Amino acid sequence: MVSTVERDGGTWYQCDECGLLLDDERDAKAHEENCDAEDPSYLQ
Repeated sequence: MVSTVERDGGTWYQCDECGLLLDDERDAKAHEENCDAEDPSYLQ
């Protein structure tokens, strides 16, 4: 599920599984479909 978060004067979309913040709702929903609830791969 994706939650809406108000931060830094803008709206962000947060993945409820891993906590990743995205600025585009479509990107957030696409991420959510593929999220495995582990740390995001960009941190590796």
